[in-house]
Amino acid sequence: MRFFKAAARVLPRPSSDTEAPTARFWRDERGVMVPVVIFFLLIMLTVCGVGVDIMRQEMVRAKVQTTLDRAILAAADLDQQLTAEEVVKDYFDKSGILDYLTEVTVDQGASHRIVTARAQTQMKTQFLGSIGFPSFEIYAYGRAEESLGDAEISMVLDISGSMGSNQKIQRLRSAAKEFVDTVILDESRGAVSISLVPCTAQVNAGPAIMDRLNIPRKHAYSSCVLFADNDFDTTEINPATEYEQAEHFELYSSGNSGNGNNPITNPSCPMRSYEEIMAYSQDKQALKQRINQLTDRANTSIHLGMKWGVGMVDPSFRPVITDMVNNGLVDPAFRGRPTAWETGALKTVILMTDGENVDTYGIMPEAYGTPSMRYHWHVNSLMTWVQNNVDRSDWDEFYYRRSSSSNSDTLLDNVCDAAKDAGILVWSVGFEVNNHGAKVMKDCASSPNHFFRVEGVEITEAFRSIARQLNKLKLTQ
Repeated sequence: MRFFKAAARVLPRPSSDTEAPTARFWRDERGVMVPVVIFFLLIMLTVCGVGVDIMRQEMVRAKVQTTLDRAILAAADLDQQLTAEEVVKDYFDKSGILDYLTEVTVDQGASHRIVTARAQTQMKTQFLGSIGFPSFEIYAYGRAEESLGDAEISMVLDISGSMGSNQKIQRLRSAAKEFVDTVILDESRGAVSISLVPCTAQVNAGPAIMDRLNIPRKHAYSSCVLFADNDFDTTEINPATEYEQAEHFELYSSGNSGNGNNPITNPSCPMRSYEEIMAYSQDKQALKQRINQLTDRANTSIHLGMKWGVGMVDPSFRPVITDMVNNGLVDPAFRGRPTAWETGALKTVILMTDGENVDTYGIMPEAYGTPSMRYHWHVNSLMTWVQNNVDRSDWDEFYYRRSSSSNSDTLLDNVCDAAKDAGILVWSVGFEVNNHGAKVMKDCASSPNHFFRVEGVEITEAFRSIARQLNKLKLTQ
């Protein structure tokens, strides 16, 4: 037994040359990572292939969606002469993907056009087919709408004496009439209203509006309102509030008027019927006829025009418009206007002037207290008569400065701020104004982009641009 144990200890191990091949194979580790590398390489190739196919799918989808969006936006344009289907198909055809278009629907009403389109195609995959995804479905959908919506527009137009130079009044007429044609369309009947507010040294509300406000009448020569300075802190012209009627007088004699023999012809309060406010109209012909009659006269009080412009769209003015509707003075389509703030109706004021505020004057109450006194100023120009008939030391017994130009600028700024705070969209057009006038008008606008400083025929493009932007075009998906 000891012999065998000893022999076992001294016998040599078999050499590698004589080792069984199977044993060597199992112990050999060369090449063991190759399958693992191949496995992960295949995974990486698959992932990269997925990325490539997804990227291709997104490129195709983006092309289809972009084409569809552009097509329906063009088709929804209310001025588009072709049918919506023709426009959309043309866009897809020119992009080489007409076969992808599956559906085009149109909903057109009194003041809107809605175009909806769908597109669909299959994209064959290059890598994912081997794992069970031979193709991708690609869908595109879009909805575009152009609509004027319910819009209450006040056009405050400066017709002061300076508008008589350089063909400004003629160019204003042309621009304003084109604006009316652009925003009042046959398909927008009952949706868009325009109120014309001619503005000089005062604003002639007209008897129809004046008689529906809480204003004790002093005379029947004209229909202008005096607002207190704090009235410019709000957008309201409330029929429940008691206002004061403005005096009827002419500051300086013009020609043969105001000489005690004939009635004055150029009063601070415009007295002609075509100078009255034209409230809530959609009658294009009537609006353009009124615009065509506007002539240059008197001085400039921009803050008064703006006060009336915003007051006409403030909901507190509704009782006035309602009563005018009931009496056949306003189109029945506009019953219930001005609408409440929360209805979402577009309320906008377009303020146009060629100048800047000047000092304004009033007659002392003691010199305007009786019918005979009021008649006296109906036939005599204030400054001319006083300076010719009263000692200089007594002039202040007859008239006073109601508002300085700087104070009027402040009042304008106040009412513009109140309008913007209330959500009224304010556009301003400075027509051949100086730098001071341009700053005042720019500050009044809703933003610098809502202010236009124009010369000559540029006023037409300003009104044209405003009209285009009021046609709200929106894309929803």
